[in-house]
Amino acid sequence: MGRVFLVDLDGRTYRCRFCDSPLALADDVISRSFNCRQGRAYLFSNVVNILLGSKEERNMLSGMHTVEDIFCCCCGQILGWKYVVAHDKNQKYKEGKFVLERWRITEEVTEDFNLDARPGSSDSENH
Repeated sequence: MGRVFLVDLDGRTYRCRFCDSPLALADDVISRSFNCRQGRAYLFSNVVNILLGSKEERNMLSGMHTVEDIFCCCCGQILGWKYVVAHDKNQKYKEGKFVLERWRITEEVTEDFNLDARPGSSDSENH
């Protein structure tokens, strides 16, 4: 097997909890209110640095779906799944989207604080 080249992401990212590989941008989160067997999960529009498993039919809380498991391309840990086909017409919005289980990812906070900020007019006293 050859060397793995990772896609690097700029901005606030979600990373693999096991090997710290970048997986998704915070801006790509569609919903933070998904659930999985082991707790909370997030729905993403785009995820990188993954490998997809075989397609399989899975009966989920929202009905029958065709899904592919998502694995980290670096460490091989399962991270969640990709919705391929939603059999219920009310669930079609999930097709092509990715679910990452919250306990399997970490959020990298890279907010820069401007230490040279000037107070706004509401923060300063008027003389």
